[in-house]
Amino acid sequence: MLSTIRLATERDADQILEIYAPFCEENSFVSFEVRSPTLEEMQQRIAKVIQKLPWLVCDRDGEILGYVYAAPHRERSAYQWSVDVSVYIGKKFRRSGIGRALYTSLFEILVLQGYYNAYAGITLPNPASEKLHKLMGFEPIGIYPSVGYKGGAWRDVAWFGRSLRSRSTNPKPPRNINTLKLESAMTSGMSYLEERVGEGERGRGGEGEMGSRGE
Repeated sequence: MLSTIRLATERDADQILEIYAPFCEENSFVSFEVRSPTLEEMQQRIAKVIQKLPWLVCDRDGEILGYVYAAPHRERSAYQWSVDVSVYIGKKFRRSGIGRALYTSLFEILVLQGYYNAYAGITLPNPASEKLHKLMGFEPIGIYPSVGYKGGAWRDVAWFGRSLRSRSTNPKPPRNINTLKLESAMTSGMSYLEERVGEGERGRGGEGEMGSRGE
């Protein structure tokens, strides 16, 4: 069975929601949402992102194994070259290089668009997610101590940042994803996908309780 990386569509919302919903439960603090979004809400989220930015899925013969997306870091104009990124991998498919594959393709697309910085927030503790992000070139920036309350405790969130390209003066505004040819960038992460995704080879991608967020 072949695995591919492709752009998400609203039709993928049901499978994406199946991956994401467990992270909203009270016993998981990966996401600070306390209620799983509805199918319609997830469709709206996907539709909003893909108007300008990439939302990618790892697809194996119609089954979505994981996903990654980018969102604006902040709304004010001076932030326009920075994005927040989020990655979630289905429970059965962690430790198979999917997170690394998705991030590799995502970063290539963001570079094509003209973005310079990517940021990710990780609720602590989450050593598997920290491992993946460090592997992908993220560096720790700082910690928001006790910034959220979920599951009966105050939770810290660590923030990580990654430079996507060398800085330049007078950078051009980022380009809309829908104006670009993405084939080469989209396939750049494929080398990290194993032929038999789901075998669970330990340590390959560092993906345990895999989830990070940019919201």
